[in-house]
Amino acid sequence: MKRLILIISLCLTALVSHAFVFPAPRPSAATQTQKYNVILIASDDLRATLGSYGNKIVKTPNLDKLAARGVRFDRAYTQFPLCNPSRSSLLTGKYPTQTEVMDNEHYFRALHPELVSLPQHFKANGYVSLRAGKIFHGGIDDTEAWTEGGEARNFTGAKRPPSNPDSADRTAHSDRIVVLDGNGEDNGDYRMATQAIEYLEKYKDQSFFLALGMAKPHSPPAAPKKFFDLYDVNTIPLPVDFSSRPQAPSGFPEISIARRNTDLFINREASPADAREMIRAYYASISFMDEQVGRVLDAVDRLKLREKTIIMFWGDHGYHLGEKGKWSKAYSLFEVATRVPFIIAGPGVAKGVSSRTVQLLDMYPTLVELCRLPQPYKSPSRLEGHSLISLLRNPRVRWDYPAFSVVRYQGKLGKSVRTERWHYVSWDDGRAGQMLLDHANDPHELKNLAADPAYARTVDDMRKLLTQIP
Repeated sequence: MKRLILIISLCLTALVSHAFVFPAPRPSAATQTQKYNVILIASDDLRATLGSYGNKIVKTPNLDKLAARGVRFDRAYTQFPLCNPSRSSLLTGKYPTQTEVMDNEHYFRALHPELVSLPQHFKANGYVSLRAGKIFHGGIDDTEAWTEGGEARNFTGAKRPPSNPDSADRTAHSDRIVVLDGNGEDNGDYRMATQAIEYLEKYKDQSFFLALGMAKPHSPPAAPKKFFDLYDVNTIPLPVDFSSRPQAPSGFPEISIARRNTDLFINREASPADAREMIRAYYASISFMDEQVGRVLDAVDRLKLREKTIIMFWGDHGYHLGEKGKWSKAYSLFEVATRVPFIIAGPGVAKGVSSRTVQLLDMYPTLVELCRLPQPYKSPSRLEGHSLISLLRNPRVRWDYPAFSVVRYQGKLGKSVRTERWHYVSWDDGRAGQMLLDHANDPHELKNLAADPAYARTVDDMRKLLTQIP
């Protein structure tokens, strides 16, 4: 009897273990050694504003189709609301406090030569590593990590010359809206999608890691006329907390909203009419970007690569479109600046929506596990974040990890932690103010509960979570 029980137990253990192994690819006889391919698609300055994310106005049919055949993460967060710090973090698997990249000028590898970037790791493990468009920050590419497509760095040392945010030219053109000729063939996003398609055709019979970086909807908003025609400017709603100039709401720390915009409406007020025109242009840019992504996804299907290719789509950070008067992402730890779209589709991935709180740092460990690569760092160093494979099997499975974001502004470090209900922000360890937002009852983050004695315990619990940031 004991022998029978032991046999049954072993069988059950084997079944459970088998059920929790991500399925191996099923290559043809000609490609027995081929691994999963990977396609990363990034969009610059894209907040979680897609049709599949519940926006009833914006038109994103191709990304909506991708979301429908994979897992759409409804609560995904960047580690820093600025391009270079965000990308340096997720592409090395380290927090910005570890990379020490907290601006758009520093190169992570010059600061920390020991770091292993995501494309570098795939290239070292037998993949063709391909880049089209902006993946690392412009001008600060990890050039040697790519088999093809690397961009030469035009500076030496750890820091490139900074741009001048106060230049007259930048200020004069901050509200520029660009209508592209034809279908946008001369625009960088169109050309980069074409480059990605050419890579797919060239390397379809090899294991490849392809990263495609879309520049839009980054300012200036740009799209062909047909995409502007999708939107009636008179029906575009303004945010519930719209203001003509950036300012911290009553009851919030003054530092929480920079008093000057850095992307749009620099040094001038945004009237309601101008704001609607700009939101329309932002939406048109998204739809243009969506069409370019669709061209690449169509090529994946035409080349019969879907069943052996993991596709991840993500935005590098969120963006204010007039919320609290702000028209940019920099220095903000509000939800609209840190929340991003994040979609994963591919063989073995379930279909569904996950409301679990995840972060872009989870991307690297997820791909390492999916593609069965060795860990890039030797103990005690490790990848930060957590593999999302359990959520790719069951988007509603229990998940107890919060998401962290940081920002440096006026010489002070702001830290944010997000759980499924609560959002807490501490500026300069609370000395410059703190914020507690209840997303169950205040999704637009209009009321700061941090000073309310009724929420003292919640503030204490959330503050303790911030100690997990290295």
